[in-house]
Amino acid sequence: MTLPLASRIALVTGASRGIGHATARALAKAGAHIVAVARTQGGLEELDDDIRKEGGSATLVPLSLTDFEGIARLGAALHERHGRLDILVGNAGIAGPSSPLGHIELKPWSDVMAVNATANFQLIRCMEPLLRQSDAGRAVFVTSSASREAPAYIGPYSASKAALEALVRVWAHETESTPIRVNLFDPGPIRTRMRAAVFPGEDPMTLDTPEQAAEFIVPMCAPSWAETGKSYDYRTRKLLSFRPPA
Repeated sequence: MTLPLASRIALVTGASRGIGHATARALAKAGAHIVAVARTQGGLEELDDDIRKEGGSATLVPLSLTDFEGIARLGAALHERHGRLDILVGNAGIAGPSSPLGHIELKPWSDVMAVNATANFQLIRCMEPLLRQSDAGRAVFVTSSASREAPAYIGPYSASKAALEALVRVWAHETESTPIRVNLFDPGPIRTRMRAAVFPGEDPMTLDTPEQAAEFIVPMCAPSWAETGKSYDYRTRKLLSFRPPA
């Protein structure tokens, strides 16, 4: 039986844990070769073990996404090795401080913007030429309703996700006449370590798992996925348009 993503090359950031780990495993099960990017070598090795046990394959890339030149080098290495990229999943993110805006120092603000926004800008810059070499390049970026709801005390995170959404909307418009499809995925509250750090009083057993969310990301990475410029809301299971009503 031919797997739906057989021979596809998929780059997943934040792949060592949480939604990134689960998405990398799910894409590998569907047949993709995973290029797994994360800061944590140990987490990447655990992912590699999981993927190999399930019959898949992965290339491990220990890399901080704030190493912007490292992202560029990764793009060059993928070009040299594969000549293309079929799937980009921009999942990596950090929560940043939980504090009133006036109490937040400039460095933690800059750190959150660097990982959640600027790193994805650099990924777009460096990976678009490779996605254009695919017959069906697919890009999915993990966002948050905080970008629109702007809850109190997580200002840097909310602002960074709003910036990410703007970047993705622009890129979707710029590539809509190409085979590349660019979309957002909003998982809502999911049982992850980052969620637990921000909401320590929450019962994690009331939340869906990263594996459940990943099941809905995989179809967005398939060549058969035709939509672009949309945001998938996992909580409502609805695909929302970027474009305002006419």
